[in-house]
Amino acid sequence: MSEEKNPMTDMSVDLGNLYKEESFTDLKVASVKQLTPITVDGERDESRPLIFIGQTQLMSQMGPVPVQCDIEAGNLEEALGKFPAAVQVAVEKMIEEAKEMQRQEASKIVIPGQEQMGKIIT
Repeated sequence: MSEEKNPMTDMSVDLGNLYKEESFTDLKVASVKQLTPITVDGERDESRPLIFIGQTQLMSQMGPVPVQCDIEAGNLEEALGKFPAAVQVAVEKMIEEAKEMQRQEASKIVIPGQEQMGKIIT
């Protein structure tokens, strides 16, 4: 009998890539996460930059659409200032991806009777 691998035993924490997460919001539209790199003892790791992630929701005919974006900034104030532009870029990317999916779907070749392929017709 072969030994099955348990993926949980192969899991390990990357101690050189730890971050402390803080969230900031204006309670209206903007939510920004600040990821601060830390060492294993919890001290700020100055050798790595802060990471900022913006989050918001846009309303559509189908309901709220979550939007998440990376914000390149050196501090929280700068990240908050860049928030609107970063969200705009993320939305434009989402629209382009949706259009590409529509193009791919529209370009599929439809073969009559294709829905019956793989089924035994009796």
